[in-house]
Parts: sequence; structure tokens; C-alpha cells
Amino acid sequence: MPVPKLGIDIFSLRSQNWTPFQYLDFAARWKVQVVHFSEIRFIGNLQDDHLRKVRDHAARVGVGIELGMKSICPSSKMFDPSQGTAEEQLTRMIRAATVVGSPIVRAVLGSSGDRNGPIPIEGHIENTIQVLKAVRSRVLDAGLRVAIENHAGDMQGRELKTLIDGAGADFVGACLDSGNPLWAIEDPHLTLEILAPYVVTSHVRDSYVWRTDEGAGVQWVRMGEGNVDIARYIHEYDTKCPGRPLSLEIIVTGTVVKPFHDPNFWKAYRHTPAWEFARFLAIADRGTSRTPPPPLTGEQAVIREREDLEASLRWTRQLFGLPPDPAKNS
Repeated sequence: MPVPKLGIDIFSLRSQNWTPFQYLDFAARWKVQVVHFSEIRFIGNLQDDHLRKVRDHAARVGVGIELGMKSICPSSKMFDPSQGTAEEQLTRMIRAATVVGSPIVRAVLGSSGDRNGPIPIEGHIENTIQVLKAVRSRVLDAGLRVAIENHAGDMQGRELKTLIDGAGADFVGACLDSGNPLWAIEDPHLTLEILAPYVVTSHVRDSYVWRTDEGAGVQWVRMGEGNVDIARYIHEYDTKCPGRPLSLEIIVTGTVVKPFHDPNFWKAYRHTPAWEFARFLAIADRGTSRTPPPPLTGEQAVIREREDLEASLRWTRQLFGLPPDPAKNS
């Protein structure tokens, strides 16, 4: 298997309280080629002088930068209007991306909570499309792409495809996440099949799914510890999205239950085809009930978070025939 452009989404290290320079140094020790600052807080601030310092440090250690933000959907429960309109927030990020040298601005619609409420997910998609169209010329002038993530169960693959096509695939693409489809009762391999032509970057983690009395349980786990065949997913990604970063976003969670035996659950998924849901069920049928380790707090949680990422980096490097732990030899 050819070696992809390996990256880290800094959300994997969200509790470390490091500076952006420390994140870049960590990535360089692990021979990682891309650091994905998925939220503004991770890069520190958007002041030009600061961004230039981060850009220059990244160049010194040989790591590329991707820049991201949160919701750009004004009707989403995640959207923060205190930071300005969606267009204003996205415009600031476009400028910041040009200064720091990021080829993309990653953004999200919202989360699974936006599938329930007075506005259906189709309404949120249309509102996001209008925001994106309003900044199209700025994005194209800057030579960037806006990468919309399938985020926290907000959209299934075909719904994100609708958003990208509606806004314009000439300046909008996908930040493909492998863990979030399961929060939207979708097989991540199907999400990849649908969105591969649109992918500009990625978030990758493993997951474990099984049947429960209520429906299905989902846990995000370290790479190699799930049952979604993440090795095959990575191979397919590398084949269908050549040259695109493969960025690990490692989040190890407790159980999230998808109670699909409850008729009310389906109010958020009225347009999900049965054949798509059947693919999700096929994964759940391969699993058996599992109990997550007890949650950690304080410094133990900080250490475990770093251990989860490092174990996942080792597994991924070995998948590609690379030395598992270059940090020990640097």
C-alpha cells in the first residue's frame, strides 16, 4: 500500500493545552506531514503576526498546516452569533488561511442535534449553501477550498454531497470523517463511496458497533480496535482520494446508543433508504456488547489522550510498512 500524506487533527490532543508550536513539534517528531488545526483555539489567534510565526515554524520543522473553524450554519444549534455573521466569520478564516499557508478552511454545519427541531436538516443545508455562495468569490480569489465536514452526526454522505453540489464543487469540498457516519447510522465505507470525488482532506478514526436492546451502540476507539474494517477503509481512501491528507482524529469515547427501535428516532432520518441502513446494521451484527474503560479525569485523562493518539499513529504507520515509532529514534 502506498504511503499517504499522514496528518493529525489537533482535536486528538485537545486537552494538552499546548501552544501551536508544541503541536507542530509533536507532529514533526512523529514524521507527520500535516497538522490540522480544526478550531481557532488550537492555533492561538488569527492575528497576522502570530499566524506568520506559526507558518514559519511549520516550515522549519517540515509540516504543512490546515486551518479550521466550527459552524457556519446560522440556524445550527452550534453556531456562535457572538462572533459575527457566518459570512463574517468565514471571511476572517479565509484571510487567516492565506496568511498561515493553509490550502483549505474546514468548517461544519453542526451536529446530530440539528436533525431534530423546527428546521429539518434540509433547511440547515440550504442555509449553509447560501452562506457559502456569499463568499464564493473570496474563496476563489484566495485560491482555497472550503472543506465541509460530515460532523458529529449532522449529515449523511448523500446529504453532504447535496450541500457541496448546491454551493459549488469548484470551491467547496468535503472533509471526510470516518467516525461520524456511525452517529448518523451510516456505514463509513458508504460515506467514502459517495464523497470520494469531493474529498480535500480527512479525519480518520476507528469505531466499534454492536446491537443493543434499544438499537445499536457505538464507541470510537483506537486505530485497529474497531470492527468497521478501518484498514480496508484506509486502502479505499488512498485509492479513491490520492494525495489527500489522511489525518488521524483519535477520540476514544463511551457508548453512544442509536435507539432505532423507537419510532420517534426516525423523525430525524425519514429520507434514509432501507438499503443504506442495512449496511449500518451489517456492521452492528458483527459486534458484541462491550463496556468501555472507566473514564479518567485530570492529568490521567490528559496522559491517556496522548497515549490513544500515539498508539493509533503506531498502528497506522505499521499498516503502511513504516517504522512504528519514529519519535523514539529522532
